[in-house]
Amino acid sequence: MISDPEGTVLALFAAFCRIGACIMIMPGFSTARVPVQIRLFLAVAISMAILPIMWDDIYPQVTGKGHTYIYLIATETIVGAVIGLVARYYVLGLQFAATAATMLMGFSPPPSADVLEDTAENQVTSLITFAGLMILFMLDFHHVIIEAVAQSYRVMPIGSGFDPQGVLITLANSLGQTFMIMLRLASPFLIYGLLFNVAIGMVNKLAPQIPIYFISQPYLIMGGMFLLYLGIAAMLRLFADGFAPVMQGG
Repeated sequence: MISDPEGTVLALFAAFCRIGACIMIMPGFSTARVPVQIRLFLAVAISMAILPIMWDDIYPQVTGKGHTYIYLIATETIVGAVIGLVARYYVLGLQFAATAATMLMGFSPPPSADVLEDTAENQVTSLITFAGLMILFMLDFHHVIIEAVAQSYRVMPIGSGFDPQGVLITLANSLGQTFMIMLRLASPFLIYGLLFNVAIGMVNKLAPQIPIYFISQPYLIMGGMFLLYLGIAAMLRLFADGFAPVMQGG
């Protein structure tokens, strides 16, 4: 039997604010293909599951707060959003790297409907982004995020207030790590596009009367697709291996 129903509800709502904000922004669950009701029920279920574990950290901080409870709810929502943004930035980094790779391989057809969002996207970019997100789900990356939310009660205790400097440092570190990982993923296509265009430019200088760039476009796309075929497995493996260190570092 619950001895303090009011305090239990306040503690549950405080946990829901941090977890719900994370679910609202984190990749996969925040896509346009997942209904809002599913996200809401999932956030409530995770909050009810994590509340008994974090009871000693949450309950004493929400009882008897009065009007300061509203400030506590706002700070909890921001903390959850920051955790979700770290994972969101990582997946957006893969989308950026895939977009850069498609541009370097010369594959730029009219964009079609995206698999995850309601916006138009390049077909190869959609393929790489969806494959990377699917790999993360297969490897239970959402468990890593839930664990990060649980550990955040130790790093950023509830009721300790909002630390804008710490939040900015966390996001900046996550962006820095994400950029370096995505640069490694896109580096083969960067080198390929640079060498191919330099070689074609030299050939064009030798035969300026021939439209070399127009003739070389199919070969550029063919070589880029062959490079993608050879390297997509290693790309996804490096992408999956870097997710947990970015979340732990953030």
